[in-house]
Amino acid sequence: MSNKAVSIVVITYLLASAQFCQGSANSKADGLQKDSALKIYLPREVTIKDNTISLGQVSIIRGRESLVAKASGIALGLISVPGQEIIIDRATVLSRLACNGVPASEVTLIGAEKMTVRQQQQIIKGSEFVESAMSFLKENPPADSVCQWDPVRIPKDLIIPGAGKDIKLSRRLARGGGRNHAKVRIAVLADGKEIRVREVTFRLKYNCRKAVTLVELGAGAALSPRNVKIEKVVSNYPEPADWSPPYGLVAKRRLPANTVLRPDMVGPAQPAVIVGRNKTVLIRIEKPGLLITAIGKTMQKARAGEYIKVRNVDSQRIILAKVNEDGTVEPVF
Repeated sequence: MSNKAVSIVVITYLLASAQFCQGSANSKADGLQKDSALKIYLPREVTIKDNTISLGQVSIIRGRESLVAKASGIALGLISVPGQEIIIDRATVLSRLACNGVPASEVTLIGAEKMTVRQQQQIIKGSEFVESAMSFLKENPPADSVCQWDPVRIPKDLIIPGAGKDIKLSRRLARGGGRNHAKVRIAVLADGKEIRVREVTFRLKYNCRKAVTLVELGAGAALSPRNVKIEKVVSNYPEPADWSPPYGLVAKRRLPANTVLRPDMVGPAQPAVIVGRNKTVLIRIEKPGLLITAIGKTMQKARAGEYIKVRNVDSQRIILAKVNEDGTVEPVF
């Protein structure tokens, strides 16, 4: 057989084989199209607006119009908690279709083996609540001397289902903060309606003053700018409203240098003792139109305004008398 004859036989065979393969492929495609009434594409992740999940929301469905409409309305689950994620696999989709009269033999699934479904939401971080509360405290400090705000703890994040809402925060001081704490109540408003509340508690620091000895002071030493300095400090508690430099007071005991003065360490200067014990004093009784005097002996020392016992030298009677500024004593009846 000639080469030309062999070439004609081969070409004829190839053309026949191609026509056969094409016919087989068309037959398979026609059979697939005939057997699969629905073709459903499943994405890997889906975000929906509502909390009810339907097949039409989370997939792309192609096929006969009546079946597409039926399949689209099939429920696949419910998002019951903000931030919840629902995992839906192919077996679940086929099961829900079968329960609604669409057998698996009429469905072709393509795309992901599993898909994650979430609800659209807005999140307010706990740190955002802290920043908002701190800004409010800076604008409305509980006291003029407050200089520092330390949050005790950061509140939980707030997840608000849905998107596109007008979210605003309303802040005010709350009760129960304590002496060195402040509590801020933050109301979360969505489209003007209060939906959630968060509270942020702060530990406060205050600008204060303290008095410190510059040198060693003995008991009874008077305090003055020469031996006491005033320093500024930051304290956990506010300065007493009546605090003032302790100038003019006296030390109740020996105080080393660099001692921070406390109220129990100092006190007012005591008036001088003007009558001593076993001293002769003038007992004086003065009334309108009447003046009576006598000589007495003191039984104790005293300052002006104090009450002491005095023995009348003439009668030897012991009386209670008040010490006057001029050193005389006045009987108390």
